[in-house]
Amino acid sequence: VQLQAYGGGLVQAGGSLRLSCAASGRTFSRYAMGWFRQAPGKEREFVASISRSGISTYYADSVKGRFTISRDNAKNTVYLQMNSLKPEDTAVYYCALGAGVVASDREYDYWGQGTQVTVSS
Repeated sequence: VQLQAYGGGLVQAGGSLRLSCAASGRTFSRYAMGWFRQAPGKEREFVASISRSGISTYYADSVKGRFTISRDNAKNTVYLQMNSLKPEDTAVYYCALGAGVVASDREYDYWGQGTQVTVSS
């Protein structure tokens, strides 16, 4: 399976970005999807996850109420809408494919290459 994340960029604090992750090589709708991020000098951290159907979602406390994860199974794509961005959201964002709506990165088997998000103050 291949995951291609895109949509990152430079944005001012308070702004918005939408990340996309396109999947190929597997039946996308059979898997949960997640977004993670890694800031310089920090460990990778969970951001959000969504169930196969898209009905169930799960967010890190740090992004709850500002970020929204969604998916379009017809397009084999998962999205991360990021609003009210803060400088501390600056990181490389990765999408991942896994078995469940969980926060542990060990539960995700396939990872995209990452897309850089930079939020200026």
